[in-house]
Amino acid sequence: MKSSLTELDAVLVVARCGKFRTAAIELGVSTTALSNAIGKLERTLGVRLFNRTTRSVSLTEAGQQFVSQVASALRDIHEAMDGVRSRQSTPSGTLRINAFPTAAREIFSSLILPFIDVHPQVHVDVVTEGRMVDIVAGGFDFGVRAADRVPVDMIALPLGLARRNVVVASHAYLEKRGTPMVPQDLATYACLRVRLPNGAIYRWPFEKKGQSVHIDAEGALTLDEAGLARTAALAGVGLTLAMESDVREDIEAGRLVQVLEDWTPNQALLSLYYPSRRNPTAAFRAFVEFARKQSEASGGSRRSQD
Repeated sequence: MKSSLTELDAVLVVARCGKFRTAAIELGVSTTALSNAIGKLERTLGVRLFNRTTRSVSLTEAGQQFVSQVASALRDIHEAMDGVRSRQSTPSGTLRINAFPTAAREIFSSLILPFIDVHPQVHVDVVTEGRMVDIVAGGFDFGVRAADRVPVDMIALPLGLARRNVVVASHAYLEKRGTPMVPQDLATYACLRVRLPNGAIYRWPFEKKGQSVHIDAEGALTLDEAGLARTAALAGVGLTLAMESDVREDIEAGRLVQVLEDWTPNQALLSLYYPSRRNPTAAFRAFVEFARKQSEASGGSRRSQD
């Protein structure tokens, strides 16, 4: 019995993710279907590839040998398939994008939705993660991060979107507590603390006329999701540090008030980045060109070229 390419791909994804559930989500199948596919391959080979527990999955010695020998061959096969797909006249297939949650929200309406409207046969799979990810090892076509966070071995296309943090609170909260005038004033205010993906509490950064200040915000809530912080700020719980794009409509509508405006300068622009490819698919090329045109339209400039 011959094994399918899908089963071989499944082994590599499970080995990389360490969990069937995470791998199933990435592959777009059910956990049961993925487990059955791996089980079928193991029965065909007559050996177990994975040690399974209720909490984790790890490669057996045979599995490690199998993955080390198969991985490079599969890369060659997929590269050959990409070479054929690159001859397509109509972009199709799946593009996988990894981005910070805030970055994904910033490009969603301006880049991703317009792209799939123009290229309806392309499926875009967006994965948001706060931590930095090796997009090649993770099986992603593109990453989206601040320009100063892009790995040096990647091709980067600045997206030209102005970005800045803002400090906001509700009218009710500021009427009750008053308006902070300098970052140090925040010591006496209720602030919505932000937890980073590594578990550390984010120190609020401020800058004015070359003077930089980082504040350890204190408050009754610690959150790791921007939407929750916005909800709490709207409810009058306290001040929150947010990406301007996430609360712009609230500020314009008067639901939230911006403070310390002269202490929150612009941040590094977002960049779309990707590895060099010998045979990019038609969908890949179409997305790069679409992003480049969007960048030029918004005033972005190229940091590097492919």
